[in-house]
Amino acid sequence: MPLQNRVTPTGDIVATPHRGLFTGNRGIIHDPATKTLLRKRWSSSAWLVCLCDFRGRRREVMARRSWTELFFLDEATAFAAGHRPCFYCRRDDANRFRAAWQRGNGVSDVRASEIDAVLHRERLDRGRKRLHPLPMPWSELPDGAMVQVDEECFLVVQGRALPWCFTGYGAARDDLTAPRLLTPPSTLRTLEAGFRPVLHPSAQAS
Repeated sequence: MPLQNRVTPTGDIVATPHRGLFTGNRGIIHDPATKTLLRKRWSSSAWLVCLCDFRGRRREVMARRSWTELFFLDEATAFAAGHRPCFYCRRDDANRFRAAWQRGNGVSDVRASEIDAVLHRERLDRGRKRLHPLPMPWSELPDGAMVQVDEECFLVVQGRALPWCFTGYGAARDDLTAPRLLTPPSTLRTLEAGFRPVLHPSAQAS
């Protein structure tokens, strides 16, 4: 039976056998005795996107009272949920993200904890996912941004909207009605400033 550790673009954590391209965490939010989630969905404001393969290390998922292993279809999904690259296992990517975050948000000498504080305000609304108004037509959003229409999530790539699911992205659509922004605004500005998230291969095939 699959564990409850797969993250959707809305930030929900669900049970599914499909893992995705990245792992990550929000601190310790599970009981290792039962391998089930606690009631809380984060214990830290540092929501990270990590490599599934790092220096050959192996972890048994949810087996220890250590960070709770979460999984994402791709980096765009993790960004939409409110995560950012890890400075430990993805230092180069994290530094590129920070440089683009600074350019896009008009700041300098930002620490990771300061980025986390901004993201925490942007991703949550009284404990639930915060949706944002679009700053531009959805088709003009930078590649890697994600939006939601009703209960369906979409990735924007080259002006196309690709429906998200646990196994990848579906055929492009251009008929979105009143979409709301899932990607936190500061991360959106990071994408506008040139950071390119890793996308699932189905995004190129769709």
